[in-house]
Amino acid sequence: MLQNLKDIYGHKLAASDGEIGHVKDFYFDDISWRIRYLVADTGTWLTDRQVLLSPHAFGRFEQDTKILHISLTRDKIKDSPSIHTHRPVSRQYEEEYYGYYGLSPYWDGAAAFGASTAVMVRPPMTANTRHHGHNQRDDVHLRSTRAVTGYAIEASDGTIGSVSGFMVDHKTWFIRELVVETGHWYSGKEILITPAKVDRISFTESKVFVPLTKADIEKTGEHKVVKAGSASHGLAAGPKE
Repeated sequence: MLQNLKDIYGHKLAASDGEIGHVKDFYFDDISWRIRYLVADTGTWLTDRQVLLSPHAFGRFEQDTKILHISLTRDKIKDSPSIHTHRPVSRQYEEEYYGYYGLSPYWDGAAAFGASTAVMVRPPMTANTRHHGHNQRDDVHLRSTRAVTGYAIEASDGTIGSVSGFMVDHKTWFIRELVVETGHWYSGKEILITPAKVDRISFTESKVFVPLTKADIEKTGEHKVVKAGSASHGLAAGPKE
């Protein structure tokens, strides 16, 4: 079952002993296309602070009340490493984060969560690793779904639309499809493009490049055409190891 991430923004988050805030954003890995973190806005509970929550901690989702339960206590979350969401997540932060929660880092080669046996091993950062002026220990492959929303989809023969959402598998938390709002060239239809068709994401240009032509999209059935809002499905309980 797939869920459009934009339909989860703003939903309440409940720890095992009380509410902790609401869903603000998600960070995904643009190599594996898996959600790595949920960004929680803690509101007045932790003033001027946001925290990251791994899908490891996701519990049941109450569709009626729009509450996602987190299998952690408020104190555990309160004492977690602080994150500066105005800049990329650093490998140093991730090492501290995984150590704090007693989790095995995904770059060690272990599948992070869910039923999938696919393993994505991240090459180690080096002192010479730099990207767009970021610190060498920034993880440049972690992207904000909110930030990428609105990026232009650039085909080989021009812009075909913009990213309007991300369809995620709630069991594995892989992004399965990008929801794209097309322009006048395709009658403003909403289409779905799989990450396998994405060549690269440009941070500096705010674009997602796909090795397709407009004719490819019109002719192939692989890129499904959907009506606005029809790409959303219910979200069930989160994954466990």
